[in-house]
Amino acid sequence: MKTKYQIICTLLICLTGITAKAQRLPLDSVIALITANPALQAYDARISSQDAYATGAKSLDAPKISAGQYQTPYQVNPNVGSFMIQAEQTFTNPAKLRAKEAYMKGMSKVTAEDKNYLKNQLVAQAKQYYYERVVLEKKLALLQNTQSLLEYMLKDANIRLTYGKEKLSNIYKAKAELYALNNTREQLNNEVSQRKILLNTLMNRDQQTVFTVDTNTVWKDYESAITDTAALATNRSDIKGISQNIELQQLNAKMEYSKRKPDFGIQAAHMLSYGGYANQYILMGSVTIPIVPWASKEYKANLKGIRYEVEELQRKKSAILNQAEGQLTGLKTDMGSKKRQLKNYQQNIIPALQNTYKTSLLAYEQNTGDLPTVLDSIKGLQTARMEALDRLQEVLQLQVAYEREYEKY
Repeated sequence: MKTKYQIICTLLICLTGITAKAQRLPLDSVIALITANPALQAYDARISSQDAYATGAKSLDAPKISAGQYQTPYQVNPNVGSFMIQAEQTFTNPAKLRAKEAYMKGMSKVTAEDKNYLKNQLVAQAKQYYYERVVLEKKLALLQNTQSLLEYMLKDANIRLTYGKEKLSNIYKAKAELYALNNTREQLNNEVSQRKILLNTLMNRDQQTVFTVDTNTVWKDYESAITDTAALATNRSDIKGISQNIELQQLNAKMEYSKRKPDFGIQAAHMLSYGGYANQYILMGSVTIPIVPWASKEYKANLKGIRYEVEELQRKKSAILNQAEGQLTGLKTDMGSKKRQLKNYQQNIIPALQNTYKTSLLAYEQNTGDLPTVLDSIKGLQTARMEALDRLQEVLQLQVAYEREYEKY
Protein backbone atom coordinates (compact mmCIF):
# COMPACT_ATOMS: atom_id res chain seq x y z
CA MET A 1 0.00 0.00 0.00
CA LYS A 2 2.86 2.32 0.86
CA THR A 3 4.47 1.65 -2.52
CA LYS A 4 1.16 2.45 -4.25
CA TYR A 5 0.97 5.87 -2.54
CA GLN A 6 4.58 6.57 -3.43
CA ILE A 7 3.88 5.85 -7.10
CA ILE A 8 0.81 8.13 -7.09
CA CYS A 9 2.76 10.96 -5.44
CA THR A 10 5.57 10.58 -7.95
CA LEU A 11 3.13 10.76 -10.87
CA LEU A 12 1.48 13.87 -9.41
CA ILE A 13 4.84 15.58 -9.03
CA CYS A 14 5.75 14.71 -12.62
CA LEU A 15 2.44 16.01 -13.94
CA THR A 16 2.82 19.20 -11.95
CA GLY A 17 6.29 19.69 -13.40
CA ILE A 18 4.98 19.21 -16.94
CA THR A 19 2.10 21.65 -16.37
CA ALA A 20 4.36 24.26 -14.78
CA LYS A 21 6.78 24.17 -17.70
CA ALA A 22 6.48 27.45 -19.55
CA GLN A 23 5.30 27.31 -23.13
CA ARG A 24 7.81 28.43 -25.73
CA LEU A 25 6.27 30.77 -28.29
CA PRO A 26 8.24 31.72 -31.41
CA LEU A 27 7.30 34.98 -33.10
CA ASP A 28 5.34 33.22 -35.87
CA SER A 29 3.09 31.58 -33.27
CA VAL A 30 2.44 34.92 -31.58
CA ILE A 31 1.48 36.49 -34.92
CA ALA A 32 -0.83 33.56 -35.69
CA LEU A 33 -2.62 34.04 -32.36
CA ILE A 34 -3.25 37.73 -33.07
CA THR A 35 -6.33 36.67 -35.06
CA ALA A 36 -8.04 35.94 -31.71
CA ASN A 37 -7.86 39.63 -30.79
CA PRO A 38 -11.40 40.92 -30.02
CA ALA A 39 -10.88 44.03 -32.15
CA LEU A 40 -10.32 41.87 -35.24
CA GLN A 41 -13.24 39.60 -34.36
CA ALA A 42 -15.44 42.70 -34.14
CA TYR A 43 -14.54 43.48 -37.75
CA ASP A 44 -15.48 39.92 -38.74
CA ALA A 45 -18.90 40.42 -37.18
CA ARG A 46 -19.30 43.74 -38.96
CA ILE A 47 -18.39 42.18 -42.32
CA SER A 48 -20.92 39.41 -41.74
CA SER A 49 -23.60 41.96 -40.87
CA GLN A 50 -22.92 44.00 -44.02
CA ASP A 51 -23.08 40.87 -46.19
CA ALA A 52 -26.33 39.93 -44.47
CA TYR A 53 -27.80 43.36 -45.18
CA ALA A 54 -26.81 43.03 -48.84
CA THR A 55 -28.91 39.89 -49.25
CA GLY A 56 -32.08 41.97 -48.82
CA ALA A 57 -31.06 44.75 -51.19
CA LYS A 58 -33.27 43.54 -54.07
CA SER A 59 -36.42 43.26 -52.00
CA LEU A 60 -39.55 45.04 -53.19
CA ASP A 61 -41.78 47.27 -51.08
CA ALA A 62 -44.56 45.49 -49.24
CA PRO A 63 -47.93 45.35 -51.03
CA LYS A 64 -50.72 47.53 -49.73
CA ILE A 65 -54.25 46.20 -49.19
CA SER A 66 -57.20 48.42 -48.23
CA ALA A 67 -60.95 47.96 -47.81
CA GLY A 68 -63.88 50.28 -47.09
CA GLN A 69 -66.81 52.29 -48.40
CA TYR A 70 -66.48 53.80 -51.86
CA GLN A 71 -68.58 56.76 -53.04
CA THR A 72 -71.13 56.14 -50.33
CA PRO A 73 -73.22 59.22 -49.35
CA TYR A 74 -73.42 60.45 -45.79
CA GLN A 75 -77.22 60.15 -45.90
CA VAL A 76 -78.28 56.58 -45.43
CA ASN A 77 -79.37 55.20 -48.77
CA PRO A 78 -79.00 51.46 -49.33
CA ASN A 79 -79.16 51.90 -53.10
CA VAL A 80 -76.12 54.20 -53.54
CA GLY A 81 -72.36 53.46 -53.12
CA SER A 82 -70.33 50.33 -52.84
CA PHE A 83 -67.90 48.42 -50.70
CA MET A 84 -64.40 48.29 -52.21
CA ILE A 85 -61.43 45.97 -51.67
CA GLN A 86 -58.17 47.31 -53.15
CA ALA A 87 -54.57 46.05 -53.55
CA GLU A 88 -51.51 48.01 -54.66
CA GLN A 89 -47.97 46.94 -55.46
CA THR A 90 -45.00 49.11 -56.42
CA PHE A 91 -42.25 47.51 -58.54
CA THR A 92 -38.89 49.21 -58.09
CA ASN A 93 -36.92 49.36 -61.30
CA PRO A 94 -34.64 46.24 -61.48
CA ALA A 95 -31.69 48.42 -62.47
CA LYS A 96 -32.07 50.31 -59.17
CA LEU A 97 -32.17 47.08 -57.20
CA ARG A 98 -29.06 45.71 -58.92
CA ALA A 99 -27.18 48.97 -58.30
CA LYS A 100 -28.21 48.99 -54.65
CA GLU A 101 -27.15 45.35 -54.20
CA ALA A 102 -23.73 45.99 -55.79
CA TYR A 103 -23.21 49.02 -53.54
CA MET A 104 -24.11 47.14 -50.36
CA LYS A 105 -21.89 44.19 -51.28
CA GLY A 106 -18.99 46.61 -51.80
CA MET A 107 -19.25 47.94 -48.24
CA SER A 108 -17.90 44.72 -46.70
CA LYS A 109 -14.82 44.88 -48.96
CA VAL A 110 -13.91 48.28 -47.49
CA THR A 111 -14.43 46.90 -43.98
CA ALA A 112 -12.22 43.90 -44.80
CA GLU A 113 -9.35 46.25 -45.71
CA ASP A 114 -9.95 48.23 -42.51
CA LYS A 115 -9.60 44.95 -40.63
CA ASN A 116 -6.35 44.15 -42.46
CA TYR A 117 -5.01 47.59 -41.59
CA LEU A 118 -5.76 47.05 -37.90
CA LYS A 119 -4.24 43.57 -38.06
CA ASN A 120 -1.04 45.05 -39.50
CA GLN A 121 -0.88 47.53 -36.60
CA LEU A 122 -1.45 44.77 -34.03
CA VAL A 123 1.16 42.52 -35.64
CA ALA A 124 3.66 45.40 -35.59
CA GLN A 125 2.93 45.94 -31.89
CA ALA A 126 3.39 42.23 -31.21
CA LYS A 127 6.72 42.19 -33.06
CA GLN A 128 7.94 45.23 -31.15
CA TYR A 129 6.97 43.80 -27.75
CA TYR A 130 8.45 40.42 -28.68
CA TYR A 131 11.80 41.89 -29.79
CA GLU A 132 11.90 44.10 -26.71
CA ARG A 133 11.50 41.03 -24.54
CA VAL A 134 14.21 39.20 -26.52
CA VAL A 135 16.64 42.04 -25.82
CA LEU A 136 15.61 42.11 -22.16
CA GLU A 137 16.34 38.38 -21.89
CA LYS A 138 19.76 38.99 -23.40
CA LYS A 139 20.39 41.77 -20.88
CA LEU A 140 19.42 39.47 -18.02
CA ALA A 141 21.89 36.87 -19.30
CA LEU A 142 24.54 39.61 -19.50
CA LEU A 143 23.83 40.60 -15.87
CA GLN A 144 24.32 36.99 -14.82
CA ASN A 145 27.70 36.96 -16.54
CA THR A 146 28.70 40.23 -14.84
CA GLN A 147 27.54 38.84 -11.50
CA SER A 148 29.79 35.81 -11.94
CA LEU A 149 32.76 38.08 -12.63
CA LEU A 150 32.06 40.23 -9.58
CA GLU A 151 31.52 37.19 -7.32
CA TYR A 152 34.86 35.80 -8.49
CA MET A 153 36.62 39.10 -7.79
CA LEU A 154 34.93 39.41 -4.39
CA LYS A 155 35.96 35.88 -3.43
CA ASP A 156 39.54 36.54 -4.49
CA ALA A 157 39.56 39.90 -2.66
CA ASN A 158 38.34 38.29 0.59
CA ILE A 159 41.16 35.78 0.41
CA ARG A 160 43.66 38.59 -0.12
CA LEU A 161 42.13 40.49 2.81
CA THR A 162 43.03 37.68 5.20
CA TYR A 163 46.66 38.13 4.18
CA GLY A 164 46.52 41.90 4.36
CA LYS A 165 46.88 42.32 0.59
CA GLU A 166 43.54 44.02 0.02
CA LYS A 167 41.71 47.02 1.46
CA LEU A 168 38.36 46.61 3.17
CA SER A 169 37.00 49.66 1.32
CA ASN A 170 37.67 47.96 -2.01
CA ILE A 171 35.70 44.91 -0.87
CA TYR A 172 32.77 47.14 0.09
CA LYS A 173 32.94 48.74 -3.33
CA ALA A 174 32.83 45.31 -4.98
CA LYS A 175 29.82 44.36 -2.84
CA ALA A 176 28.08 47.61 -3.78
CA GLU A 177 28.63 46.86 -7.47
CA LEU A 178 27.22 43.37 -6.90
CA TYR A 179 24.16 44.65 -5.06
CA ALA A 180 23.55 47.29 -7.72
CA LEU A 181 23.02 44.47 -10.19
CA ASN A 182 19.97 43.39 -8.19
CA ASN A 183 18.23 46.69 -8.85
CA THR A 184 19.02 46.45 -12.54
CA ARG A 185 17.79 42.85 -12.61
CA GLU A 186 14.58 43.81 -10.81
CA GLN A 187 13.92 46.54 -13.36
CA LEU A 188 14.59 44.21 -16.27
CA ASN A 189 12.36 41.48 -14.79
CA ASN A 190 9.59 44.03 -14.37
CA GLU A 191 9.91 45.05 -18.02
CA VAL A 192 9.86 41.37 -19.06
CA SER A 193 6.60 40.93 -17.11
CA GLN A 194 5.14 44.02 -18.78
CA ARG A 195 5.96 42.64 -22.25
CA LYS A 196 4.43 39.31 -21.25
CA ILE A 197 1.19 41.05 -20.24
CA LEU A 198 1.11 43.14 -23.43
CA LEU A 199 1.68 40.13 -25.68
CA ASN A 200 -0.91 38.00 -23.87
CA THR A 201 -3.39 40.86 -24.21
CA LEU A 202 -2.79 41.04 -27.96
CA MET A 203 -3.27 37.27 -28.21
CA ASN A 204 -6.48 37.50 -26.14
CA ARG A 205 -5.13 35.17 -23.45
CA ASP A 206 -4.89 35.37 -19.70
CA GLN A 207 -2.44 38.23 -19.05
CA GLN A 208 -0.46 36.18 -16.53
CA THR A 209 0.13 33.18 -18.84
CA VAL A 210 3.82 32.36 -18.65
CA PHE A 211 5.76 31.66 -21.84
CA THR A 212 9.31 31.91 -23.12
CA VAL A 213 10.54 33.54 -26.32
CA ASP A 214 13.01 32.60 -29.00
CA THR A 215 16.05 34.80 -28.39
CA ASN A 216 17.51 34.19 -31.86
CA THR A 217 17.18 37.38 -33.87
CA VAL A 218 17.12 37.62 -37.66
CA TRP A 219 18.32 40.74 -39.40
CA LYS A 220 16.73 41.71 -42.69
CA ASP A 221 18.73 43.55 -45.31
CA TYR A 222 16.07 46.20 -45.82
CA GLU A 223 18.45 49.15 -46.05
CA SER A 224 19.59 48.04 -49.51
CA ALA A 225 16.07 47.33 -50.77
CA ILE A 226 14.55 49.51 -53.48
CA THR A 227 11.19 51.07 -52.63
CA ASP A 228 8.63 49.85 -55.14
CA THR A 229 5.63 52.17 -55.19
CA ALA A 230 3.51 49.65 -57.10
CA ALA A 231 4.28 46.89 -54.59
CA LEU A 232 3.62 49.34 -51.78
CA ALA A 233 0.18 50.13 -53.16
CA THR A 234 -0.49 46.40 -53.57
CA ASN A 235 0.63 45.45 -50.05
CA ARG A 236 -0.75 48.23 -47.88
CA SER A 237 -4.30 47.61 -46.71
CA ASP A 238 -4.98 51.30 -46.03
CA ILE A 239 -4.20 52.11 -49.66
CA LYS A 240 -6.23 49.10 -50.82
CA GLY A 241 -8.98 50.32 -48.51
CA ILE A 242 -8.95 53.70 -50.29
CA SER A 243 -9.09 51.91 -53.67
CA GLN A 244 -12.05 49.87 -52.43
CA ASN A 245 -13.64 53.09 -51.18
CA ILE A 246 -13.21 54.65 -54.63
CA GLU A 247 -14.88 51.60 -56.19
CA LEU A 248 -17.64 51.86 -53.58
CA GLN A 249 -18.22 55.52 -54.48
CA GLN A 250 -18.38 54.55 -58.14
CA LEU A 251 -21.04 51.97 -57.24
CA ASN A 252 -22.77 54.68 -55.24
CA ALA A 253 -22.73 56.89 -58.34
CA LYS A 254 -24.32 54.10 -60.37
CA MET A 255 -26.96 53.74 -57.69
CA GLU A 256 -27.67 57.48 -57.79
CA TYR A 257 -27.70 57.48 -61.59
CA SER A 258 -30.22 54.64 -61.58
CA LYS A 259 -32.67 56.96 -59.82
CA ARG A 260 -33.40 58.54 -63.20
CA LYS A 261 -35.06 55.27 -64.24
CA PRO A 262 -38.81 54.97 -63.65
CA ASP A 263 -40.54 52.71 -61.15
CA PHE A 264 -43.76 50.91 -61.90
CA GLY A 265 -46.90 50.10 -59.97
CA ILE A 266 -50.16 48.28 -60.31
CA GLN A 267 -53.49 48.92 -58.57
CA ALA A 268 -56.47 46.56 -58.57
CA ALA A 269 -59.81 47.02 -56.81
CA HIS A 270 -63.18 45.26 -56.66
CA MET A 271 -66.36 47.14 -55.73
CA LEU A 272 -69.50 45.45 -54.42
CA SER A 273 -72.28 47.86 -55.40
CA TYR A 274 -75.36 48.46 -53.26
CA GLY A 275 -78.96 48.44 -54.48
CA GLY A 276 -78.56 45.69 -57.03
CA TYR A 277 -76.29 47.64 -59.32
CA ALA A 278 -73.56 45.81 -61.22
CA ASN A 279 -70.26 45.22 -59.42
CA GLN A 280 -67.32 47.24 -60.70
CA TYR A 281 -63.54 46.97 -60.71
CA ILE A 282 -60.42 49.12 -61.05
CA LEU A 283 -57.21 47.95 -62.76
CA MET A 284 -54.56 50.63 -63.22
CA GLY A 285 -50.85 50.80 -63.86
CA SER A 286 -48.53 53.62 -62.81
CA VAL A 287 -45.06 54.85 -63.70
CA THR A 288 -42.89 57.48 -62.05
CA ILE A 289 -41.24 60.28 -64.02
CA PRO A 290 -37.97 61.00 -62.13
CA ILE A 291 -36.41 63.09 -64.89
CA VAL A 292 -38.60 66.12 -64.26
CA PRO A 293 -36.51 69.06 -62.95
CA TRP A 294 -38.02 69.17 -59.47
CA ALA A 295 -37.34 65.45 -58.96
CA SER A 296 -33.94 65.11 -60.68
CA LYS A 297 -32.26 67.87 -58.66
CA GLU A 298 -31.39 65.53 -55.76
CA TYR A 299 -29.61 62.75 -57.64
CA LYS A 300 -27.77 65.25 -59.84
CA ALA A 301 -26.43 67.00 -56.73
CA ASN A 302 -25.46 63.62 -55.21
CA LEU A 303 -23.57 62.62 -58.36
CA LYS A 304 -21.64 65.89 -58.27
CA GLY A 305 -20.77 65.34 -54.59
CA ILE A 306 -19.61 61.78 -55.28
CA ARG A 307 -17.21 63.02 -57.97
CA TYR A 308 -15.60 65.34 -55.43
CA GLU A 309 -15.35 62.52 -52.88
CA VAL A 310 -13.60 60.29 -55.42
CA GLU A 311 -11.16 63.10 -56.20
CA GLU A 312 -10.47 63.50 -52.47
CA LEU A 313 -9.80 59.77 -52.08
CA GLN A 314 -7.44 59.71 -55.06
CA ARG A 315 -5.44 62.63 -53.67
CA LYS A 316 -5.39 61.00 -50.25
CA LYS A 317 -4.06 57.80 -51.81
CA SER A 318 -1.27 59.72 -53.55
CA ALA A 319 -0.42 61.53 -50.31
CA ILE A 320 -0.17 58.26 -48.35
CA LEU A 321 2.05 56.69 -51.01
CA ASN A 322 4.31 59.75 -51.04
CA GLN A 323 4.52 59.81 -47.25
CA ALA A 324 5.19 56.07 -47.05
CA GLU A 325 7.95 56.30 -49.63
CA GLY A 326 9.66 59.05 -47.65
CA GLN A 327 9.17 57.16 -44.40
CA LEU A 328 10.74 54.01 -45.84
CA THR A 329 13.73 55.95 -47.16
CA GLY A 330 14.30 57.49 -43.72
CA LEU A 331 13.97 54.11 -42.01
CA LYS A 332 16.50 52.50 -44.34
CA THR A 333 19.00 55.28 -43.70
CA ASP A 334 18.53 55.03 -39.92
CA MET A 335 18.73 51.25 -40.05
CA GLY A 336 22.05 51.33 -41.88
CA SER A 337 23.48 53.79 -39.34
CA LYS A 338 22.37 51.70 -36.34
CA LYS A 339 23.80 48.53 -37.87
CA ARG A 340 27.15 50.21 -38.40
CA GLN A 341 27.14 51.38 -34.77
CA LEU A 342 26.30 47.88 -33.56
CA LYS A 343 29.03 46.41 -35.75
CA ASN A 344 31.50 48.90 -34.24
CA TYR A 345 30.50 47.77 -30.74
CA GLN A 346 30.90 44.10 -31.63
CA GLN A 347 34.15 44.36 -33.58
CA ASN A 348 36.00 47.19 -31.85
CA ILE A 349 34.59 48.65 -28.64
CA ILE A 350 33.66 45.46 -26.76
CA PRO A 351 36.88 43.54 -27.74
CA ALA A 352 38.95 46.55 -26.60
CA LEU A 353 37.14 46.68 -23.25
CA GLN A 354 37.54 42.91 -22.88
CA ASN A 355 41.27 43.37 -23.31
CA THR A 356 41.15 46.17 -20.77
CA TYR A 357 39.46 43.83 -18.30
CA LYS A 358 41.91 41.00 -18.98
CA THR A 359 44.89 43.36 -18.60
CA SER A 360 43.63 44.83 -15.34
CA LEU A 361 42.78 41.36 -14.00
CA LEU A 362 46.24 40.05 -14.90
CA ALA A 363 47.86 43.06 -13.22
CA TYR A 364 45.70 42.45 -10.12
CA GLU A 365 46.67 38.79 -9.99
CA GLN A 366 50.35 39.77 -10.27
CA ASN A 367 49.91 42.35 -7.47
CA THR A 368 50.74 45.25 -9.80
CA GLY A 369 47.14 46.47 -10.08
CA ASP A 370 44.28 47.21 -7.71
CA LEU A 371 40.71 45.99 -7.32
CA PRO A 372 38.94 49.31 -8.20
CA THR A 373 40.64 49.27 -11.61
CA VAL A 374 39.33 45.74 -12.25
CA LEU A 375 35.85 46.72 -11.06
CA ASP A 376 35.85 49.77 -13.35
CA SER A 377 36.86 47.60 -16.31
CA ILE A 378 34.04 45.14 -15.53
CA LYS A 379 31.56 47.98 -15.26
CA GLY A 380 32.81 49.55 -18.51
CA LEU A 381 32.53 46.23 -20.30
CA GLN A 382 28.97 45.69 -19.03
CA THR A 383 27.96 49.22 -20.03
CA ALA A 384 29.29 48.72 -23.56
CA ARG A 385 27.51 45.39 -23.89
CA MET A 386 24.27 46.95 -22.65
CA GLU A 387 24.63 49.81 -25.13
CA ALA A 388 25.24 47.26 -27.91
CA LEU A 389 21.99 45.53 -26.94
CA ASP A 390 20.26 48.91 -27.02
CA ARG A 391 21.51 49.37 -30.60
CA LEU A 392 20.25 45.87 -31.39
CA GLN A 393 16.81 46.79 -30.07
CA GLU A 394 16.82 49.98 -32.15
CA VAL A 395 17.70 47.97 -35.27
CA LEU A 396 14.86 45.53 -34.56
CA GLN A 397 12.43 48.38 -33.91
CA LEU A 398 13.38 50.00 -37.21
CA GLN A 399 12.92 46.64 -38.90
CA VAL A 400 9.44 46.36 -37.40
CA ALA A 401 8.63 49.92 -38.50
CA TYR A 402 9.78 49.11 -42.04
CA GLU A 403 7.66 45.94 -42.15
CA ARG A 404 4.68 47.87 -40.80
CA GLU A 405 5.04 50.49 -43.55
CA TYR A 406 5.38 47.78 -46.23
CA GLU A 407 2.82 45.61 -44.44
CA LYS A 408 4.96 42.49 -44.30
CA TYR A 409 3.51 39.89 -41.92
